[in-house]
Amino acid sequence: MAENETKPADQATGQAAEQATPPRLKILSQYIRDLSFENIAVQKGVKVEGTPEIQVKVALDARKHSDTQFEVVVKVGIESKSQDQTVFLMEMDYAGQFLIENVPSNQLHPFLLIECPRMLFPFLRRVVSDVTRDGGYPPLNIDNIDFLALYRQNLAQQQQQKESGPSGTA
Repeated sequence: MAENETKPADQATGQAAEQATPPRLKILSQYIRDLSFENIAVQKGVKVEGTPEIQVKVALDARKHSDTQFEVVVKVGIESKSQDQTVFLMEMDYAGQFLIENVPSNQLHPFLLIECPRMLFPFLRRVVSDVTRDGGYPPLNIDNIDFLALYRQNLAQQQQQKESGPSGTA
């Protein structure tokens, strides 16, 4: 009799496991969508002394191509300065095509702007390192980016913009 009681529970557990399919994320392709490197110090004949100051700006973008395919772009802007002289400027849009399945719609936006960039970052970092080295400078290894914190920061900025709204208009 005890065997009969456990079988329905096992069947229910099996059905629940089939219904709760885990999310699936797969990189279909990744590529440099746009790249610009301006070696300003060399063009102007400026000799760089000491360690230049490096400023890195990051922006994210995502587009839906089909129900399960998305393009995610990590946009990086890098400015190197030494004694108020620009040494080099680099801008790059690094993109990936992703297959994403079994992610609830209310979780898709953070998934696209946190997990996908996290997967692209090591490859983006390598390109930045190679380009700066090929530009005649020591390879620039960008520090890790906390994409969760960046996502939260962007949400907070959007919320502030909504709250401030169009002031002074009738």
